[in-house]
Amino acid sequence: MFYVMPNYLTVDGQSQVKPVSWKEKFAMAAKGSFDPYEFTLVGIVAGIRQADNSSPAFGQGMKGYAKRYGAAFADQVDGNIMVGGVYPTILKIDPRYFRLGRGSFVRRFGYGIDRIFIAREDSGGHTFNIPEFAGNASAIAISNLYYPAADRSWSASLSGWGTQMGLDAFGNELKEFWPDIHGYIQKRQARHQEKKQQKASD
Repeated sequence: MFYVMPNYLTVDGQSQVKPVSWKEKFAMAAKGSFDPYEFTLVGIVAGIRQADNSSPAFGQGMKGYAKRYGAAFADQVDGNIMVGGVYPTILKIDPRYFRLGRGSFVRRFGYGIDRIFIAREDSGGHTFNIPEFAGNASAIAISNLYYPAADRSWSASLSGWGTQMGLDAFGNELKEFWPDIHGYIQKRQARHQEKKQQKASD
């Protein structure tokens, strides 16, 4: 998406889609974790945390930044593997986002939000999205192994879990509407090119 963001977990259309194997689920989660874009994003997140002096026990300077970068990257991998690989494999749930792609803006926006709560089973049915909730919770629990003791509180964990759920909901909206944005950009570029050609020929 936006020509740089990885988008391995989006499907256009919902009928007669072949389910993915457990190997494919883990492969997609890994691709989303180790895409070059992710390394840049993690670097930005680590820089923001450094500026805010979050997790003060990490310290400052390059050493502190390296610790924050490592923690942020581990967070990304933990979340992707748990939400997209482990729980979907155990519960036989498809981790992909199935775009609605039609209807009003409000309907599609609401659809993107409710996919946080509703998941598609490998068999094609629908169920409560346990991987989203339990996967992010598990990733937060794992993060307690490498964050400073001062950050290992219930309130910090709950805040981190809520933030990740919000980011995932926002990600669904990007997946739902990016093709529309992309199409609009292409049309504008085409019109701009036509105008340039017309001016050149006059």
